[in-house]
Amino acid sequence: MRDPEKTIGNFIDKQRTGFIASVDENGFPNMKAMFAPRVRNGIKEFYFTTNTSSMRVQQYSRDAKASIYFFDNRFYTGVMLRGTMEVLTDAASKELIWREGDTMYYKEGVTDPDYCVLRFTASSGRYYSNFSSQEFVIE
Repeated sequence: MRDPEKTIGNFIDKQRTGFIASVDENGFPNMKAMFAPRVRNGIKEFYFTTNTSSMRVQQYSRDAKASIYFFDNRFYTGVMLRGTMEVLTDAASKELIWREGDTMYYKEGVTDPDYCVLRFTASSGRYYSNFSSQEFVIE
């Protein structure tokens, strides 16, 4: 793969769903489907919306280790990124990814106390395509 950021970034941008993984209190991985990230900075940083009251927020607050995964089942291609997940509740982060229609999930709007942002920061990954896997580091 000549340009991982371009290849993987373009791949992720075409996916409507991603999966986020956290670690529970017993050390087991927990996976959840999410809407695609609202903001992506290269393949280093990804922003997702979620409920402050969610189990995932509690898990990331306790242990920031995380991974995210995107796949295309038509071509049997996928990318897994490893890194850390931060829970952000500041106004700037919430406004950054807020979209019209989000009041369906957060009745009080962008200031809803049950609305927060998950920021994933990747450090490495693994890309699977054409029956082969490639590991890569993200700097």
